[in-house]
Amino acid sequence: MAPVLSRSMATASLASLPSSSPFAPTTRSSPALRSAFLPPQPAPKKRFPSAAALKWKHHERRRNSRLDVRCDAAVAEKEEATGEKFEYQAEVSRLMDLIVHSLYSHKEVFLRELVSNASDALDKLRFLSVTEPSLLGDAGELEIRIKPDPDNGTVTITDTGIGMTKEELIDCLGTIAQSGTSKFLKALKENKDLGADNGLIGQFGVGFYSAFLVAEKVVVSTKSPRSDKQYVWEAVADSSSYVIREETDPEKLLRRGTQITLYLRPDDKYEFSEPTKIQNLVKNYSQFVSFPIFTWQEKSRTVEVEEEEEPKEGEEPKAEGEKTKTKKTKTEKYWDWELANETKPIWMRSPKEVEKDEYNEFYKKTFNEFLEPLAYTHFTTEGEVEFRSILYVPGMGPLNNEEVVNPKTKNIRLYVKRVFISDDFDGELFPRYLSFVKGVVDSNDLPLNVSREILQESRIVRIMRKRLVRKAFDMIQDLSESEDKEGYKKFWENFGRFLKLGCIEDSGNHKRITPLLRFYTSKSEEELKSLDDYVENMGENQKAIYYLATDSLKSAKTAPFLEKLVQKDIEVLYLVEPIDEVAIQNLQTYKEKKFIDISKEDLELGDEDEVKERETKQEYNLLCDWIKQQLGDKVAKVQISKRLSSSPCVLVSGKFGWSANMERLMKAQALGDTSSLEFMRGRRILEINPDHPIIKDLKAACKNAPDSSDATRAVDLLYDTALISSGFSPDSPAELGNKIYEMMALALGGRWGRSEEEGDASVEADSNTGEATEPEVYEPSEVITESDPWTTD
Repeated sequence: MAPVLSRSMATASLASLPSSSPFAPTTRSSPALRSAFLPPQPAPKKRFPSAAALKWKHHERRRNSRLDVRCDAAVAEKEEATGEKFEYQAEVSRLMDLIVHSLYSHKEVFLRELVSNASDALDKLRFLSVTEPSLLGDAGELEIRIKPDPDNGTVTITDTGIGMTKEELIDCLGTIAQSGTSKFLKALKENKDLGADNGLIGQFGVGFYSAFLVAEKVVVSTKSPRSDKQYVWEAVADSSSYVIREETDPEKLLRRGTQITLYLRPDDKYEFSEPTKIQNLVKNYSQFVSFPIFTWQEKSRTVEVEEEEEPKEGEEPKAEGEKTKTKKTKTEKYWDWELANETKPIWMRSPKEVEKDEYNEFYKKTFNEFLEPLAYTHFTTEGEVEFRSILYVPGMGPLNNEEVVNPKTKNIRLYVKRVFISDDFDGELFPRYLSFVKGVVDSNDLPLNVSREILQESRIVRIMRKRLVRKAFDMIQDLSESEDKEGYKKFWENFGRFLKLGCIEDSGNHKRITPLLRFYTSKSEEELKSLDDYVENMGENQKAIYYLATDSLKSAKTAPFLEKLVQKDIEVLYLVEPIDEVAIQNLQTYKEKKFIDISKEDLELGDEDEVKERETKQEYNLLCDWIKQQLGDKVAKVQISKRLSSSPCVLVSGKFGWSANMERLMKAQALGDTSSLEFMRGRRILEINPDHPIIKDLKAACKNAPDSSDATRAVDLLYDTALISSGFSPDSPAELGNKIYEMMALALGGRWGRSEEEGDASVEADSNTGEATEPEVYEPSEVITESDPWTTD
């Protein structure tokens, strides 16, 4: 609707307004009225309602001595005003600069884009020739040839595809972002023939201009079988225009197809005109294009030649007819075409048709591996996302730990319609803990950005990731259930830590990860055991899965925490790798069985005699208080242990604090926060074994001599020893050493009669002074060595 304009003015009658005022009443539309309320505009066909449609209304109101004047524009619905329509304009040179310099990350993708265009041209010809066989003619096989010329700094790409007419040159190359392939597919779709060919690659219409990444001039010579003339399209970089002319040189005429010649920039001339470089780029990006790609390569061969024998020294030269000739072999170099894409995309075939040797050979060639994979899976998914894939478990794990935590391993190669797109992903297709999986993924409808280098985040990508992860787990599960036990053992040695990382990072897949885990146990110290086997062998009264985290298998076997559990035939998991404890803590349960750390307080084994425990606790209550008084803040409390049978005592961690193993790991962190150690360390509880002689002696000391310094030193040494045997680190190793030396001196002093022997020897030395003594002969077994620790000078 036209706007309603209103204006309030000072008190004055409408009749008193001058005739020249824009508010003067009139039955005509005046220019003054228009200019007073509308900004200057160009004169469109319908800019403002006609004068007949304007109805002036004035209402004189005496309230507040103001006069309201209103102009209402009544416009019928059919006469509704519309604005002008304009087309977007573009600065062509600036747009080309953005496409060439801002769209692609790597210059080398120019060859991928041009080869993809050539493949599309061949695909179009193959499709159209079904209904028009005359299009093929006698122009040769459908192929692509790439000829680098290091001397002239050019690269020439020739295909025998459909070619282009003059109009198509203008339409496809002269119009930026006009995709000939997209138009072709649209035409097929309108004719309901899309199912006949869906392998065309082109999509955005800007791939051709990637040639200017490395070229200062591009010349396209093309011949369509539907035209009798061959045309040449020519353009230079940083220009907004191009030239099209008819080819008149007979030597440059093509039978059919397109030839693109790139005149390389000076700084790119030596790199991209090198034949080996071109061949490597083809193998990387276009290895699986369905048409043969030949590159011009330098080769060598051995040939036999006849040479005249040179006269030996002192011999006269022979006459021309008398010279003898001998055959020799020489290596000569020559140039010839070489097929660059020999490897076929076996993922396009049915898994039933592919043999195991073919999978292994494909793996070795694609990923430059020398070992065969441990497992592989070949599958096709349909539905919302359609793609084909082959995934492999490598035969050997990474040599350094950096690859374990680095998601950018370049192990997954993404293809779109058999053209390599990227292998640089940051967790889009696989989570970090499955980054060791290698494979290829090929799809026809992935959401890519225009440069085809970045996989855009979308719902399709999330669905694809979910299916790939599920298939990877199925492959590993099949390997674990196979009859070849050595295969999974080798897998676990190389990639077990990856799966443990998955316990921490991917809670959604715990059900898939947990059955794959393997650990040593107190009943299986030589062979790894699964959690399924552990649960299956549990006793009827066992309600939990017990584990102990230590720094080595040897320390786990001798830990005092195990004593009562081993005695009661309860199996305990040994967590001997740094990541194990964190992984198990993230799992929490497995098959409704909780994971319990036997190095922490409140350990319940399920068969305790409560009456006996209560009596023992009352009997040793005084001793526990006395030991706690001696140790002070070193321990939170002292209590009777349920887990000891042969050791006198053990130091356990609080239920919610770090275990001894975790405390050791956190102290070892290079960038660890020392201020949080005290906070997270939790409390320490000293548990004593009432059946041990040392504890009984201390009970007697508590009762008979509570202030004895020897008893106090014994308690301190008992705590320090429990600290070490329980896996903790002493605060002052030197102080602990001095305590041990002191106790050793008390225990060993005079035991072997050292004082008496020293006294007798000194008396004999005094009485025999001055008398000659005969040398004493010792038998070899009686010789005392200088290093004997129990002798003195």
